[in-house]
Amino acid sequence: MKLQIGITEAHLKNSISILSSILANEMTFYIKLRKFHWNVSGQSFMELHKLFEGQYTQLEVSIDETAERISKLGGKTIGTMKEFSELTIIKESPNQYPGQKEMLRELLEDHETLIVQLRKDVNASADENNDAGTADFLTGLMLAHETMAWTLRRYLE
Repeated sequence: MKLQIGITEAHLKNSISILSSILANEMTFYIKLRKFHWNVSGQSFMELHKLFEGQYTQLEVSIDETAERISKLGGKTIGTMKEFSELTIIKESPNQYPGQKEMLRELLEDHETLIVQLRKDVNASADENNDAGTADFLTGLMLAHETMAWTLRRYLE
């Protein structure tokens, strides 16, 4: 059934494309947080173990909400590692197990990368796609990443 929500079909496709890339980024970042959660060690082990768990748990919610937003706009949600890896801007490091400080730096850089991209996507959603709902949704994601980045930054200061 065709959507009649005041957004053209072309703009809906653009929004779905943006959201699919965001979903790929969030999933890839989620997996990285899990890896670091599983492999962190050292003096602050438990604190960082719980910090990483808190962040990936928060991402679980945003991942589901992003997938549902795609569906609400009439799209099909990607869901394979191949699809995620083709769209993500988050860099993975197979067979590498950094120490605590390097984990924190890498996660902070990833949050900042996502924040910059989300800021662009908010503007594209609002200005180019006439999709205030997606712009608002993405603003919420951006704010969440800003808070998570701030937390990590405090460990590195």
